Amino acid sequence: MSRKMRLRAVDNRLKIEHSIIDGLRPVLERLLEWDEIRTIVPGVIKSVRDARGEVKIRVTVPTQNGWKAIALAAGSRQELFISTAIEKIELEGIIEAALEKRKW
Repeated sequence: MSRKMRLRAVDNRLKIEHSIIDGLRPVLERLLEWDEIRTIVPGVIKSVRDARGEVKIRVTVPTQNGWKAIALAAGSRQELFISTAIEKIELEGIIEAALEKRKW
């Protein structure tokens, strides 16, 4: 018998199928304040050695409906699938703004 994981969502825009690495959820919620970002789906978490300090997000490759990004923090990395029609450079600016807000 297979167990089905329930999909949880924040305003139907943050799809949570897995846990989220420490400190990442507030950043994702700030990203969703931008109308240009339709949804964010965090993927599987993997351990890495070089992910120390505050959350960092790097946009990597385009997908059918947006971009794939990698979040790094707390010794872990997590894929993020960001549904948006904007270009990579604009998305990187939005991510930088969301990351800067955490320092206030």
